[in-house]
Amino acid sequence: MKNIIIICTGNSCRSQIAHGYFLFYLENQANIYSAGVEKHGLNKNAIESMKRDGIDISYFTSNQTDEYLKIDFDYIITVCDHANESCPNFPTKKAIRIHKDFYDPSKKNNSDNIDLEFDKCRDDIKKFALDFKKKYFKPV
Repeated sequence: MKNIIIICTGNSCRSQIAHGYFLFYLENQANIYSAGVEKHGLNKNAIESMKRDGIDISYFTSNQTDEYLKIDFDYIITVCDHANESCPNFPTKKAIRIHKDFYDPSKKNNSDNIDLEFDKCRDDIKKFALDFKKKYFKPV
């Protein structure tokens, strides 16, 4: 089994959404982890957005990267520029590092269109997760 960690600033939204899709698409093919440079708690709007797409992330926890420094990762994925710049060095030589900066819908928490903001981010991450699977994993 491959080990994948997905990192963003606070492990509350983008990395959690990605965690949900990677877990769904790579079931039984990879161990999926998500973490933040900081720990902000799981964003309720991210939970609701994923629920609208049929994926439950409500049981996920918000974690910091230092909790996973002993895991030998195959893929280290950062989903925001801040996490990419602040990402710790994991003790692995084999990890493929991938960076993709996704729009942060949590910055619009008071928007009248908050559901649309989160769903747009969610859909972008969903496409990224599918593309990742096609590129790095063989069909089961």
